[in-house]
Amino acid sequence: MTEARVGHPTQPGKHRRHGQHAVVIGAGIAGLTAAQALADHFEQVTVLERDRLPDTAADRAGTPQALHVHGLLAGGLNALAALFAGFEDELLGAGAVALRGGLDIRVERPGYDPFPMRDLGVLTYAVSRPAIEFLLRRRLLQQAHVQLLAPCRVLEISSATRPGVDGAAGITVTGVRCQGIEEGGDQGIDQRGDASTRLLPADLVVDASGRGALTLGLLRAAGCAAPEVSRIGVDIGYATATYEIPADDPRRGWLGVMTFPQAPQSSRGALMLPLEGGRWMLSLGGRGGDKPAGDEAGFLEFARQLRTPTIYHAIRGARRVGDIARYVFPHSQRRHFERMPSFPRGLLPLGDAVCSFNPIYGQGMSVAAQEAVLLRRVLAQSSAATDPLAGLAAAFFSGLQPLLDTPWAMAAIPDFIFPDTTGERPPDLNRTLKFAFALLRLAARKPDVHKLVLEVQHLLKPRSVYRRPLLMARVLLELVRAGR
Repeated sequence: MTEARVGHPTQPGKHRRHGQHAVVIGAGIAGLTAAQALADHFEQVTVLERDRLPDTAADRAGTPQALHVHGLLAGGLNALAALFAGFEDELLGAGAVALRGGLDIRVERPGYDPFPMRDLGVLTYAVSRPAIEFLLRRRLLQQAHVQLLAPCRVLEISSATRPGVDGAAGITVTGVRCQGIEEGGDQGIDQRGDASTRLLPADLVVDASGRGALTLGLLRAAGCAAPEVSRIGVDIGYATATYEIPADDPRRGWLGVMTFPQAPQSSRGALMLPLEGGRWMLSLGGRGGDKPAGDEAGFLEFARQLRTPTIYHAIRGARRVGDIARYVFPHSQRRHFERMPSFPRGLLPLGDAVCSFNPIYGQGMSVAAQEAVLLRRVLAQSSAATDPLAGLAAAFFSGLQPLLDTPWAMAAIPDFIFPDTTGERPPDLNRTLKFAFALLRLAARKPDVHKLVLEVQHLLKPRSVYRRPLLMARVLLELVRAGR
């Protein structure tokens, strides 16, 4: 049976110029934030989710990665706060732990154990992904014209072809064919559903389902070529355990720990962050044949063999809560929809459907929220147009590229340190790595450079700031001093 989670009345949106109905596929971070971006521009917004959603901040089957450490970067926090006013207060109310960037996380890099710890004026929060999703769902559904239907499985995106127009430009999305919704009820949605299928009409469909299979299926059915894909094979696996923070807390001036591997000789690394409820969540990671085990003894032994003993000493006497979860991530992937000569009208993929990153860099949630802010801006810019949906996808894809360039490069460049990484290596990789190492040495000594590096890592500034003439001169001098 299908549960319909229906929003509660609130002040209606002011700008409903884009259409009667928008459908969002997927109720993850990307889908929930996209729905909020759409709420002021459509009379009705419906989010469809195949999972049965919990009534609390609990895990769900469709997001196995949610069992692992998730980082909410400051850029992502700002995006969530822009979409949902007061969201930081709600995080704190849910027990999130405030983290001062540069100070509260002990960062252990080869040659820097730890990296100099300074309060750099960047604030974010450590909190579980299920807690973030729960808070977003609750806020989203306070709007009367927003509905979330779960469980509801979308089978395909439906479309019509405009006569005399070839390729993707001739395709207009008409809705989605889904399973789990009955006819009847307000807006054609009833509180109960069954296993039958029906067409849910929509002026705009946002594919935030993760894999992007529904978007690709529509293109394939219409005889259109799939977008070009950039793929970086990393074959990373990680295992995660949650612990109660012990009464005899062994920490000395830190709230979490990030331990980098001795690359390329070893890929073993770890990230441990505090969680709501007085807990630590620890994810251990490795590549290829050096992935962490999922049993208690193997997990602890992997932690003991990390490059530094900090994390092992913290958890060896702590009480584990729940099972050890494992996850494998084969490759980062970026679909270049922006390179397609045309795109179906009324369709917009975002989130992992466009770009998925190596999760060890903690960028996924934050980038998804920033994409939703971009969507809201593009919708506002087109609201005065005679046909506001015309060119919407092209404008979104164009604005998306500079947003993706920084997190993509920040993941790709260090991944290519490992010789077994597959994909097209940047032609200037060696020079870029030398620049990065010199920048890191400079950041260790100079707080202003350290802050700039942290701001780029937290997606507050684009990576292009590293090309500022004064900074480049300082880094080049560092290279000269090091004899490189």
